[in-house]
Amino acid sequence: MKAVKVIKIGGKIIDQEGKLDSFLKDFADIKGPKILVHGGGSIATKIGDKVGVQARMIDGRRVTDKETLDVITMVYGGLVNKKIVAKLQKLGVNAAGLSGADFNLITAKKRKPEPIDFGWAGDIEKINAKQLMGFLEDDIVPVIAPLTHDGNGNLLNTNADAIASCTAAAMAEFLEVELVFCFEQQGVMNNGNLITEMNLLLYRHLRDTGIITDGMIPKLDLGFEAKTKGVRKVSIRNSDALKTRTTGTELVL
Repeated sequence: MKAVKVIKIGGKIIDQEGKLDSFLKDFADIKGPKILVHGGGSIATKIGDKVGVQARMIDGRRVTDKETLDVITMVYGGLVNKKIVAKLQKLGVNAAGLSGADFNLITAKKRKPEPIDFGWAGDIEKINAKQLMGFLEDDIVPVIAPLTHDGNGNLLNTNADAIASCTAAAMAEFLEVELVFCFEQQGVMNNGNLITEMNLLLYRHLRDTGIITDGMIPKLDLGFEAKTKGVRKVSIRNSDALKTRTTGTELVL
């Protein structure tokens, strides 16, 4: 085993059954060791509404109080994760659904309440790369939900892009790693045009001029961070283009 692909699928694809099925079929067709990290989508918000736990967002990020943590644990670690695993098993992929607490896979610390208190949100401290190596050597495909733990019995809501980036960087100590962020857009856009190659100077210019905004900024920050930590290839692409190597946006240092 010389290489591994770490692939993150965004929440808006998870919300659409047809899109998710198409993506998972392409994912199943990828040869060799692979790890899937998934977001939660809007399902947690919908189920929270049904049980009387209203979502509260600040700058697009979910505030995770104790009741919200219970909901997202059920949805991310249960419903969404196990649905993906079952679909992959049907496609012949020996997948294992995991949170960061399973096998002590991902430890994190609760985010400080200043300047904004996001509640039980976690910032990653360590990825158990040796445990992931063990899964891959046994031909098991880890499917990781966006939940970590603090080592003191507490689960933490953790950004799926951050989990994918940190996982890729940790695995780069052992293997050649390709990190792919898949979501509903073609890649990074500039006034309607796809940017096929993005370097740091171009990124900073487009960010500072307001062309790149919102959720794309942390995705690119995490992608470049992974590159600096030894990840060989990082790209951002549409979920339909998972197997196509010539589409999307590739990050270069």
